[in-house]
Amino acid sequence: MSEQLQIRIYGEALKPTLIYLPGLHGDWTLLGGFRKCLGNRVRFVEFTYPRSITWSLHDYAVAIEKSLAENGIAQGWLLGESFGSQIVWTLVQRKQVSITGIILAGGFVKHPFRWTVQLAELLFGRLPFSLLVLAMFAFMKYARWRFRHSPETLAGVDEFIARRTEMDRAAAVHRLHLIAENDPRPIVRDTKTSVHYLSGLIDPIVPWVFVQHWLKCHCPAFGECKIIPTADHNVLGTAPEKSAEQILQWVEN
Repeated sequence: MSEQLQIRIYGEALKPTLIYLPGLHGDWTLLGGFRKCLGNRVRFVEFTYPRSITWSLHDYAVAIEKSLAENGIAQGWLLGESFGSQIVWTLVQRKQVSITGIILAGGFVKHPFRWTVQLAELLFGRLPFSLLVLAMFAFMKYARWRFRHSPETLAGVDEFIARRTEMDRAAAVHRLHLIAENDPRPIVRDTKTSVHYLSGLIDPIVPWVFVQHWLKCHCPAFGECKIIPTADHNVLGTAPEKSAEQILQWVEN
């Protein structure tokens, strides 16, 4: 299944549809707490990407459009987490899915510091895999403390670690390259679909101050920005209840 796009759908078709596009890690393993907090108030669609080192953002968008169509989903809100936001803008440009609204969760337009993405691509690609295994072990220890109040998210930590293979690392490096090369600013300037922004207060990976400022100045459809003080870059995982509450407010209004 690693080379196929995977989809899971929760909830009733009559509810508003919320479509989750994951970040650099590419899967739904840390989404359990957020998913639970959504309850049955939306039809929630989530994806896990293939571990591809050749797909373009266009390829991601086409595969997602096809998967949605095969499951009878023609419209909905897009929830782009970090890297997933870059696929969001490609979907906006292609106009094959009727997009009700856009929510960026630690997402961005053009990354505010391209050189940091290029540096991450270089270092992440060259680090010995044994060091990455040690880093994953440290993350596991941290995650068990960080998600201690969200047993549903905590339950996905082991699966998250298990998916971090050499193939997975190569796919993540490729996604970093896609981020560094992408500039969707012309698309965002012209979009008529409402755009909302959600972030944790401490986010050194995608500094929200710069993203918010650009959207306010250049995106006519920009709506509201919500910063959650207790969350970090993985805002959906580290603040699932508050994230779900805010997103439901946007989707239902």
